[in-house]
Amino acid sequence: MAHTFEDLVQLEQAAVQAHQQYLSPDVDDPDTARQAWVDAAAAFQTAVTDYAADKGESRVDVEMAVKKAVRHPETAAS
Repeated sequence: MAHTFEDLVQLEQAAVQAHQQYLSPDVDDPDTARQAWVDAAAAFQTAVTDYAADKGESRVDVEMAVKKAVRHPETAAS
């Protein structure tokens, strides 16, 4: 599946949110929350790898650009 940069941003946002839920003191089932986080992070990593290969770009550069867009949207250039 071909991904856009915005797809990658959404996948990383989902992984960050899943991580926050896992770390929440109110989490009902830590094992399920942890698995959701791992799955979201894996989906992001797979999409980054595919995107970078499709675009002929460095996977690390793509990942860092997405993480910057998610964590510091005011300074990120997409």
